[in-house]
Amino acid sequence: MSAYGAVLRAPGVARIIAAQLTARMPWGMVSLAVLLHVQHVHHSYGAAGLVLAGNGVGQAISGPLLGRLMGVRGMRPVLIATTAVCAAMMLLIALVVMPLPMTMGVALVMGLSGPPVTPAVRTIYPKMVNSSLLTPLFSLDAAAQELIWVLGPVLITFVSTQVSTVLGLLICAGFLVGGGAWFISLPELGRVRIPRSKRRFGIVLRRPTILVATATGFLLIGSYAAVEAGVIAAFPGQGVEAGIILAISSVGSLTAGLAFGNLPLGPWALARRMAVVFFGVALAAAWLNFWWMALALAIAGAGIAPALAAMSTQVSSSVKFSDTAEAYGWVNTGQLIGAGIGSAIAGGLIDGHGAVGAFWVSAAAAGVGILVPAAFVRWLPDMRGKHAGPIPDTEPIPLDLS
Repeated sequence: MSAYGAVLRAPGVARIIAAQLTARMPWGMVSLAVLLHVQHVHHSYGAAGLVLAGNGVGQAISGPLLGRLMGVRGMRPVLIATTAVCAAMMLLIALVVMPLPMTMGVALVMGLSGPPVTPAVRTIYPKMVNSSLLTPLFSLDAAAQELIWVLGPVLITFVSTQVSTVLGLLICAGFLVGGGAWFISLPELGRVRIPRSKRRFGIVLRRPTILVATATGFLLIGSYAAVEAGVIAAFPGQGVEAGIILAISSVGSLTAGLAFGNLPLGPWALARRMAVVFFGVALAAAWLNFWWMALALAIAGAGIAPALAAMSTQVSSSVKFSDTAEAYGWVNTGQLIGAGIGSAIAGGLIDGHGAVGAFWVSAAAAGVGILVPAAFVRWLPDMRGKHAGPIPDTEPIPLDLS
């Protein structure tokens, strides 16, 4: 734990972790909030899944583009504009009853304008601590973000099921604007300038490590999104019970993230961590009982934060600093698309087969999530005994040899 203490003592680190967690809080709640709101309005989990899929398509397009744009226009202007548009779309879904195709269109714009907080903060991190503390910082970040999944699902499930689905979406919009304003105001955003990349857009995907991290993140978060939908469907009208189960899963993730954050990362680390997620989800699918599901999903959660930390560390060590925002944009996009598609497929199977259908989706996604890093393990870096800082941006220096 001494490494975490050293990380938090670094100037500004504790502040930026707190601010970015608050700014990202809506993304721990909005999928559930939209799922419950659209299901309430249209009386169909399938319809809710389609709206979430529209949001996922928007995020797929915007993630790497906004990461790249921050290197051109600067972080603050991009974050201000996207926060304003995204909040407006969220309020529109909450306050205006629209036909399903129109709701899908608004969700698409909401996804397109999702503020790129994650690429921004993970680009800033390497400039705030020395390279020896970067792996513990990424682990602390991945573990701390589980607070989003502890507080978010409990809050939004309780409010949306016991009070109002409209209020649930208004709370999401409040966190989006308030947390975004706090993060945007931090001095670190002015001190760190992302260099304009000299490479073509998308060229970063030629790095195999980025492809593996993007695909695995898609499967991991898709699996968890399906679990969320399944837990909600398994306890209809019992928002507190569903929220407690999701919170227990997140506590397992938080605890494991802190406990294993300092372990050296070998090439097989990501596959092993995904195997923990698969094992827990497969157990949960066997019996939709409250205590059994709580135990099983706590086990599944124990693989989530360590897997996310492994992906962040592998990405950081594989690209130049000028490409980090775009690289994290692709990885974050994969995760957000996974959330939308996982919820969409789970919603359809819930309508046809009941809550257990969502757990089938989750187990399948987590199982493939083991195979991807295992099949391409030679592409993953061996970080044992190495630091996780990005590759420096360098260019030829002319020498006068006359």
